[in-house]
Amino acid sequence: MIDGKVVKISGPLVVASGMREANLFDVVRVGPNRLIGEIIEMRGGEASIQVYEETSGLKPGDTVATTGAPLSVELAPGLVGSIFDGIQRSLEAIKKLSGASLERGIEVAPLDHEKKWHFVPTVEPGASVVPGDVVGTVQETGPVLHRIMVPLGVTGTVESISEGDFTIDETVCVVKGEGGARNLTMTQTTPVRRSRPYKTKLMPQRPMTTGQRIIDTLFPVAKGGTAAVPGPFGSGKTVVQHALAKWSDVDLVVYIGCGERGNEMTDVLKEFPELIDPRTGESLMQRTVLIANTSNMPVAAREASIYTGITIAEYYRDMGYSVAVMADSTSRWAEALREMSGRLEEMPGEEGYPAYLTSRLAQFYERAGRVACLGSDGREGSLTAIGAVSPAGGDLSEPVAQATMRIVKVFWSLDSNLAYQRHFPAINWLTSYSLYADSVGAWLNENVSEHWTALRARAMALLQQEAELQEIVQLVGVDALSAEDRMVLEVTRSIREDYIQQNAFDVTDSYSTYDKQYKMLALVMSFYDAGLQALAQGVELDAIIALPVRERIARAKEVPEDRVDAAYAQIAQELEQQLTDLLGKGAA
Repeated sequence: MIDGKVVKISGPLVVASGMREANLFDVVRVGPNRLIGEIIEMRGGEASIQVYEETSGLKPGDTVATTGAPLSVELAPGLVGSIFDGIQRSLEAIKKLSGASLERGIEVAPLDHEKKWHFVPTVEPGASVVPGDVVGTVQETGPVLHRIMVPLGVTGTVESISEGDFTIDETVCVVKGEGGARNLTMTQTTPVRRSRPYKTKLMPQRPMTTGQRIIDTLFPVAKGGTAAVPGPFGSGKTVVQHALAKWSDVDLVVYIGCGERGNEMTDVLKEFPELIDPRTGESLMQRTVLIANTSNMPVAAREASIYTGITIAEYYRDMGYSVAVMADSTSRWAEALREMSGRLEEMPGEEGYPAYLTSRLAQFYERAGRVACLGSDGREGSLTAIGAVSPAGGDLSEPVAQATMRIVKVFWSLDSNLAYQRHFPAINWLTSYSLYADSVGAWLNENVSEHWTALRARAMALLQQEAELQEIVQLVGVDALSAEDRMVLEVTRSIREDYIQQNAFDVTDSYSTYDKQYKMLALVMSFYDAGLQALAQGVELDAIIALPVRERIARAKEVPEDRVDAAYAQIAQELEQQLTDLLGKGAA
């Protein structure tokens, strides 16, 4: 342990001398309260330390002690269902020690080291193992089976292993290799600023099903992909992330409350335990890890919280699970970078953000992906990273939004005007995009319908055409449009209101399977084709719009999943019959 002395204090930034033998990114303890900090810059024998707690009371001459280890997380059974701060201190443990307030310098273990877990071996003595191999399992929660993996640097033959109840620090397996015997526990410790290793990164090809029609159909995200949810205050960023956490077909969710207001994180802490996971019927917390570092908590720890969360997510990805990381919000994280950069007196970039803002964002998002995991069983895992962006006033030209757009492959742009119109999800279909549409479209064509990609393309083209026609309508009025163009306006209104708009409070409408989504959109497009056919044969547009089947198509979202096929067939038959009758009247 190396001791230095504080020479300068500037908010969360502390400069210490006598640290020549310390290493960059070492964790240190500062002052009599042993405040937690991390070395972020070395200049000769002076170390610049970002302190993850309030620094009031520190003074020049106070002692700085390094731990000799980088900022790391403890990975073992007990993570799922837990709530941590930005540097993986258990908030539940802190509450037991100090009540509702966070005491400075408080030291608590991230996980319970006394709790016994039932370990079930998956290998026999004499089996050869390599890093990443699963040697046993622990039923961590109802839906999550925790796989105990061989850590890096351990290769050899299992000498002993047995079933039983163990703490996370007790030996569950002994592996004998070239360097002698190695005792394996259920705990791994991993530095947060380096991604965990894997065999190879694979192409994301399968969609992450969310049940939200505008996302799944128009702007899909692949498992192992990256997405951003930008939008102004009140446009529904947090609501979208809550919906994704609840409905996405992933095995585990890591939700990072990074710099958002305390009341928003309080809502998460209250709602998640009460939300019922539709996949298991149990509390959503049974497959969720929460990282809480709100705006009134130390700003420096906000920067670390994202790395803490994604390292935990990588650990479960390495078990072969599909994991989603929700970061709310990367703008507040970037503000923490800006503050620390300013205190380090670095050359500022645009709007005062550090010049390395884009590279830091890229380092976070590039840790997402679908991978072939380490180990000899050939398992695959995926990590999908979804970050909220909170630009001031919804200005997407500001640096964080622009840097994010250059990195992520999906951009769900939230629109305050849609939110004020109570159109939810308030994702603007003209400014959003997905670069996974083609890659996941092949999977959807094969597994849902061979016409999926074509149907999506037609819907997107009509919505774009509507935007162009609306400009004409604002200039000369709707009466100046041809009947065909007015038909476009009618069918796009149906796409927007009957298909894209979704009620999160309605049991039936809050989630739609791909099959239901396809059939709903196919009905809307069938009505459009029928309308064009009738117009071509001289039928009045008003008569087409007045067809009773339009109401049936609009209410297709209310049809339960188990009745979709029958309802689709019946509505399609009614559309055909009513069109035949309409054409017959026109001919007469």
